[in-house]
Amino acid sequence: MVTLKYSGSNGVREHILRMNDMASQLKGLDMKISEDDILLASSDMHMLHETKNFMSKNFDMKDLGEASYVICIEIHRDRSREILGSSQRAYIDKVMKRFNMHNCAPTIGPILKGDKFSLLQCSRNQLEQDEMERIPYASAVGSLMYAQVCTRLDIAYVVGMLGRYQINPGMGHWKAVKKVMRYLQGTKDFMLTYRKSDNFEFFCKSPRVASNDLNRRSYVSNRLSSLSSGPRESVSSTDDFEDLGIVE
Repeated sequence: MVTLKYSGSNGVREHILRMNDMASQLKGLDMKISEDDILLASSDMHMLHETKNFMSKNFDMKDLGEASYVICIEIHRDRSREILGSSQRAYIDKVMKRFNMHNCAPTIGPILKGDKFSLLQCSRNQLEQDEMERIPYASAVGSLMYAQVCTRLDIAYVVGMLGRYQINPGMGHWKAVKKVMRYLQGTKDFMLTYRKSDNFEFFCKSPRVASNDLNRRSYVSNRLSSLSSGPRESVSSTDDFEDLGIVE
């Protein structure tokens, strides 16, 4: 029996496919479905072909071969070096054009020494609020967040900071958003890579640094988890200082 179920998540409709006839055989197969695109991954080529044949008999579908582009992520392969990479150059170019930053000069980093964020940078009067209403701040932060979640872990910290001010952003926050875009402009060819490794190793790095948020005396922990040769998870969290005396 094949059943197709629809569910919603954050306003985006997701398709969930359940194939009861093949449930016992799909343990080594990873399937991702987004709208009308399906991505299959498996180390067992026989199982992969069997799955495609099974689905072709039940659905009107077209096999496009090896995946090269899915949900704004470009997939790169170097089989001779056993490297799999993912990048978002096309997506970044699209974001740049959308926010009229496609001709901007690049910068060396998304956040530089001395950059600070605070509530004092928020809009403080009606004139400033009216000015910010014409600026797509929340949309820009959301666009950066998608790149951060998919391939650009290097902007996780600053995007998390800028996301705190979406209710009442100020021009200083908007300038910081554009600085992140300028950084992406110069690093759009960066790629998240996975290498084959025979060493099954779990690695977790979690440096703690003082937050750039002047409103909170806190540390920010950025945890990067890696399984074997590829990053698996990136998490940013904030902890309040227990001893305020250590801060000037």
